[in-house]
Amino acid sequence: MKGVTVNAKKLVAMNLTELKELKQEAREKYEAFRARGLNLNMARGKPCVEQLDLALGVLEALHARSEFANSNGDDCRNYGVWNGLPEMRAIFGELLGVPADNIILGNNSSLQLMFDAISQGYTHGCGGHEPWCKQGDVKFLCPSPGYDRHFAVTEYFGITMIPVPMLKTGPDMDIIERLVQDGSVKGCWCVPKYSNPTGVTYSDETVRRFARLRPAAKDFRIMWDNAYCVHDLTDEPEELLNIYEECLKEGTEDQVLIFASTSKISFPGAGVAALASSAKNVASLKTRTTVQTIGSDKLNQLRHVLFLHDADGVRSLMKGHRKILEPKFNIVLEALEQELADLGIARWSHPNGGYFVNLDVMGGCAKRVVALCKEAGVVLTDAGATYPYGVDPNDSNIRIAPSFPPEEELAQAMEVLCTAVKLAATEKLLSERA
Repeated sequence: MKGVTVNAKKLVAMNLTELKELKQEAREKYEAFRARGLNLNMARGKPCVEQLDLALGVLEALHARSEFANSNGDDCRNYGVWNGLPEMRAIFGELLGVPADNIILGNNSSLQLMFDAISQGYTHGCGGHEPWCKQGDVKFLCPSPGYDRHFAVTEYFGITMIPVPMLKTGPDMDIIERLVQDGSVKGCWCVPKYSNPTGVTYSDETVRRFARLRPAAKDFRIMWDNAYCVHDLTDEPEELLNIYEECLKEGTEDQVLIFASTSKISFPGAGVAALASSAKNVASLKTRTTVQTIGSDKLNQLRHVLFLHDADGVRSLMKGHRKILEPKFNIVLEALEQELADLGIARWSHPNGGYFVNLDVMGGCAKRVVALCKEAGVVLTDAGATYPYGVDPNDSNIRIAPSFPPEEELAQAMEVLCTAVKLAATEKLLSERA
């Protein structure tokens, strides 16, 4: 990931008159935006209509079909096949670099599979160990800024969350290696490729250090959410080292649970999710899964197989997504560069894939920026949402989600956002000098 170098002193170096003039200019522009009565939303990383249309063939794949059996002869309309169709597991297996027999399929939500994994650890334990709910104060490591829905899951179960700084290579592994020596630390959330929201892809060394972890807790789990494994935006996609293979080398394959889905490939509301892990973990998960369900939606899996065919079919489909998303990311990055780069009041990511641009504004200003945008009709993810408990210690991080709005609306939203950043920064500096 490339970053923007900012001269943080430039705005600070302005004299009082210059600051007041810049504030007045930003205020007038902001009021003009607010008078328009805009209704724009960049709060979540949702695919736009054009992206969803790319997968309409999924809905037509079973049309006028008289045969609904998979390669094993199972009738997909009926009960059974607890771990999902072998053909769909094979597609995920190639994309994730894990044997198809080590994959369990779910319905549309990989988040639900993650929730179930945490729930299992909490109520019944992991790998035959005592349930977390009986072990006192248990903890989870949370690389931050990170994915708010991950943090919501652990918070729901009352698990103490410990923020870990994100570096250009991924989470700070020195800190993680130290913290896992505490037996109450039971896991770590990870989005290893094009991280949400920073866009960072974990370096080879970071992946190897995760695989080499020797935590004090024998029921420690690495929650490896590879949500953006095929979501590239450039001709030079970033490569993520295969953590499963690295764990096999280290004998730590039971520590990692790998998640993915077709949510941003086909339909978020009607996709297929996958959980991949060691043979031992899959056998353990079977005891819960076969109680929880007699089988996930096999007809949906079948129509995905018929539409996608194989992993190459997924990669081909993602080229269509890139054509839609790349111009939107360019709109965001160009606006930030043109409006903010010279002022030295913000820095941001230049991601090569994924769904977000990570924006850091002047410390103490993020909540104000988000509130200003909301008042002007532009909805962003809440400031602080990318940190555990919604607490950004610097009040500086804002997640930008360019995918959903049409390009014209996105450009308008970025004008509002950049103006709000200027207004909040000048307000803060003038207040400090008062």
